[in-house]
Amino acid sequence: MITKPDKNQVRKKRHARVRAKLSGTATRPRLNVYRSNKNIYAQLIDDLSGVTLASASTLDKDLSLESTSNVEAAQKVGELIAKRAVEKGYTSVVFDRGGYLYHGRIKALADAARENGLEF
Repeated sequence: MITKPDKNQVRKKRHARVRAKLSGTATRPRLNVYRSNKNIYAQLIDDLSGVTLASASTLDKDLSLESTSNVEAAQKVGELIAKRAVEKGYTSVVFDRGGYLYHGRIKALADAARENGLEF
């Protein structure tokens, strides 16, 4: 009997394909996004030295959110990661959507980050 792979296995395979082609540097870090059912996380990563330069998530105390799993929460995380990146002097990044389709919460986070000073 042939079994269908689950959604997360397919996402991880897609993410591995994308990651083979892009990486972050010290001048242009990678903006990585991880989405769970309840929260959304974003990190700026320098892959050459293996260091996380900035991070933001719906679990941050800075954000006072009613719900952490909707588009509005993703927009707030996008604004926060952009603000933290610009404070540290990073304006140009490489966007890594983590194998997720570019719509919904991922798109909201990316658009909010663009509006607040990040270029990708």
